[in-house]
Amino acid sequence: MLERWSRWCVAAAAALVLAGCQTIQTTQGGALGVDRGQSMLVSASEVEKASAQQYAQVIEAARKKGMLNGDRRMLTRVRGIANRLIPQTAAFRPDAPGWQWEVNVIDSDELNAWCMAGGKIAFYRGLIDRLKLTDDEIAAVMGHEIAHALREHARERVSQAMVTNIGVSVLSAAVGLGQPGAELMGTVAKVSFELPNSRLHETEADSMGVELAARAGYDPRAAVGLWDKMAGQSNGAPPEWLSTHPSHSTRKAELARDAARVMPIYEATRRR
Repeated sequence: MLERWSRWCVAAAAALVLAGCQTIQTTQGGALGVDRGQSMLVSASEVEKASAQQYAQVIEAARKKGMLNGDRRMLTRVRGIANRLIPQTAAFRPDAPGWQWEVNVIDSDELNAWCMAGGKIAFYRGLIDRLKLTDDEIAAVMGHEIAHALREHARERVSQAMVTNIGVSVLSAAVGLGQPGAELMGTVAKVSFELPNSRLHETEADSMGVELAARAGYDPRAAVGLWDKMAGQSNGAPPEWLSTHPSHSTRKAELARDAARVMPIYEATRRR
């Protein structure tokens, strides 16, 4: 009897959740036409709040370890590039330049960088030093990561996780368990730091990142050489944070194609 009741609860809750699912356009298509509709079960404000809390924890942990913004020249360089990219986000969504952006450099040897919902950016020293990145290449990485935030990929993945785990959530609620705020924060952290992005999300971030760089006056072709550097540091494979992307040759071809398409934007920006 209990088992039958549990199955009914899960089915009923699933129906309610799916009924509340919204298919939205998080961004405008831009020059490259990234305009897929996305199914969302959780609000943007909830994910942004959870991301801000998680970001604050990461930054505070780095500060306590003496690993935050130790190289002032590198920090100035990274923030300067961000300051050119951020205004260009308006091409994809008018609200984005007004986000509460934060940009920090973590003194770690990791090949890593990310941008959480709402514009919370972290760059790792190892990515810049080990790959000897140019400003154009830093812009390529940062544009890619900003694109994930613009497309609200974390929100989309949290929504997918909610559907996948609905049985657990419903049964927890039935016996009086569950901490919605803490659970959302944990899920946001998981999709941001632990689980790799899907190929679709990576491809969208590549295309939008190349265009963002071009609009900010950075050579979009740098993204192609950047991928060679990344693969070279990982024995021919991408770092874990980009491991779900298509093969090396496929990605290079797609980046080169997109860079060629936005070269007129780059050239026009350079002439201003």
